[in-house]
Amino acid sequence: MADPTAPIGILCLDTAFAKPPGHIRCANSLPFPTMKAVVQGTTIAELLDRPSDAFFAPFLEAARDLERKGCAAITGSCGFMALYQNELSQAVSVPVFASSLIQIQLMHQMAGGRGKVGVITAKRRALTDRHFAAVGVGDTPVAIAGMQDQPEFSDVILNDKRTEIDENRLTTELVAVGDSLMRQNQDVRSIVLECTDLAPYAHHLQRALGVPVADLTSLAKMVHAIVARRPFAGQVSYD
Repeated sequence: MADPTAPIGILCLDTAFAKPPGHIRCANSLPFPTMKAVVQGTTIAELLDRPSDAFFAPFLEAARDLERKGCAAITGSCGFMALYQNELSQAVSVPVFASSLIQIQLMHQMAGGRGKVGVITAKRRALTDRHFAAVGVGDTPVAIAGMQDQPEFSDVILNDKRTEIDENRLTTELVAVGDSLMRQNQDVRSIVLECTDLAPYAHHLQRALGVPVADLTSLAKMVHAIVARRPFAGQVSYD
């Protein structure tokens, strides 16, 4: 029987910047337990710009360790882990959702298969067809925009210049990138945030753009509801 208190395991890069509520690595973000495995010495730059089997090998062992410790499912802390969805899912027997990009096909179908799914990523040139193909969404129409030219995002997330985030500035940057994406692609009907660090500001983006917005934190809630079912309570209804 599924254990409703079982944690979701999170494979984490070795980063020091702040993770506000809404971030998958923040303890206050999810209504169930999580268990983090930080792979020492791994960086965002290496995953985005120099991904390799040798780089990712420690994550596979970390995933096995999370499974041994009782995690009901395993995810990553960066959407670029999409590249290793198959390797991770083969390494363990529990469900794996390596990246928020898995949701692209769901978002497209929710719109009746019409238009495009907007993808906002940490670094536009680093997100390739290989990432989409690795999570089975290579044929889904997307429009992509990157945060790499936004000063606050770039300084804190990509370049490690500071550990503290000016959340108001980052929100403004995200909304500007989303607005530009939709003005240039008027058939975009939803947004998927590749970058885990953008999830805390998804509600601001949705308010500004008026479309459904998915991220890794929202996906984790759905996955936990699937793998750790709870009994229903209340009165029978005949309505």
